[in-house]
Amino acid sequence: MNLAELQELHSLPFFDLLKRAREVHEKFWPEGKIQLCTLLSIKTGGCSEDCAYCAQSARYKTELESHVLLEREEVMQHARAAKDSGSTRFCMGAAWKGVRGGTPKFEQVLDIVRDVSTLGMEVCVTLGELGPAEAEQLRMAGVTAYNHNLDTSPEHYPNIVTSHTYEDRLRTIRNVQDAGISVCCGGILGLSETITDRLRLLEVISNFNPQPESVPINSLMPMPGTPLAENPQVDPFDLVRMIACARISVPGAKVRLSAGRTRLSDEVQALCFYAGANSIFYGEKLLTADNPEAEKDLALLAKLGLKTLQPDRSIEAPAIDSSMPACPAPDGHHSNETKSCSPAGCC
Repeated sequence: MNLAELQELHSLPFFDLLKRAREVHEKFWPEGKIQLCTLLSIKTGGCSEDCAYCAQSARYKTELESHVLLEREEVMQHARAAKDSGSTRFCMGAAWKGVRGGTPKFEQVLDIVRDVSTLGMEVCVTLGELGPAEAEQLRMAGVTAYNHNLDTSPEHYPNIVTSHTYEDRLRTIRNVQDAGISVCCGGILGLSETITDRLRLLEVISNFNPQPESVPINSLMPMPGTPLAENPQVDPFDLVRMIACARISVPGAKVRLSAGRTRLSDEVQALCFYAGANSIFYGEKLLTADNPEAEKDLALLAKLGLKTLQPDRSIEAPAIDSSMPACPAPDGHHSNETKSCSPAGCC
């Protein structure tokens, strides 16, 4: 979808927008099930990046306790517990700028992935920037999805991150898709962005070819010591609108209700599910932010009559849609030059 279409959609009366989103959701996800995901920080803090929202950056004075890359058996204990509690996707995040093949830390991650993949869950990692060779090695080790969020619009991004560019992130997404790994790519609300910034984010994501397999919608959890520590809470109705717009613009993706759920009432979460959210991070911690307890999540899903998805280890980057136009570059203009397009197969 283009920006004008998204703006028209977003400006609909609230219940008209929800009706549109619900129709799309029921068409593409008729079973109405929810995916349960568990996220584990396997390496916390000490990151060289300057993301203004992140307590893991070494550039800010926060109360976060850093730890080095976890040993394989400790990760496996968490993964087994996640499976036992009902999670079907196990996501592992490491706070660093990126990884390079042949380094000890990357080899350690590959070993961890190989072991976790034996449990039968979907395996997702978020490790920062990746080259083509590293993406291929992760796929061979058993990674089924790679998370690499764009956070916000191309225009607002330099106000939030200066240690890498939007093009850097798009390049990693292209490398992941070229390797046959499905992409998990979304953003964060509450970064002092405008409504237009939010919709530009969706414009970029919806024009990936192929589109992402999942789209996490996060609400900023302001972290003491970070530049955005005093940012106000995202309005719950704005969140529901963004969930609905994501569902309509990326209809085949799982739309994940992610960070910020601790601030949402059961009623608001129910609205998000109705608007098209069909995936949640499940458990006590979401990297460095609190997350609703598993029992509370299960009770809410039971109250709403929502069942959960089973793991799908066969997922991979969807096939390129030859009917789609070339993808937009970050400036919003289309290009027929392959070098200007970042997601795989855009041109």
